[in-house]
Amino acid sequence: MKYAVSLAEEALAMLIEIQDRRVRRKIYDRIEKLEEDPDKQGKVLWDDLAGYRSVRAVGQRYRIVYEIEADTVKVIVIGVGIRKAGDKNDIYTRLTGLSIKKPDLEKD
Repeated sequence: MKYAVSLAEEALAMLIEIQDRRVRRKIYDRIEKLEEDPDKQGKVLWDDLAGYRSVRAVGQRYRIVYEIEADTVKVIVIGVGIRKAGDKNDIYTRLTGLSIKKPDLEKD
């Protein structure tokens, strides 16, 4: 079963912030792979990001953080960025406390 994959506004902004087009393309390609079995990819997050999952991209350096809505067969990417533990620009630090505006996929 294929999941509908979408990016939250914040995730799209984070993706656009990445200067290197090749890196952006690789991240986008990895996001597309979440259509198939997203629950078997990445790892479950905890603490402030409980309920989300994270998958590595671009040589293990970047993370794609997403939520699975199994009842509606949707995957919502909430953030994309570099993993730099202890840095204020670390993807997990940036997402903690951020209110995510989820896209409305019902509009067609």
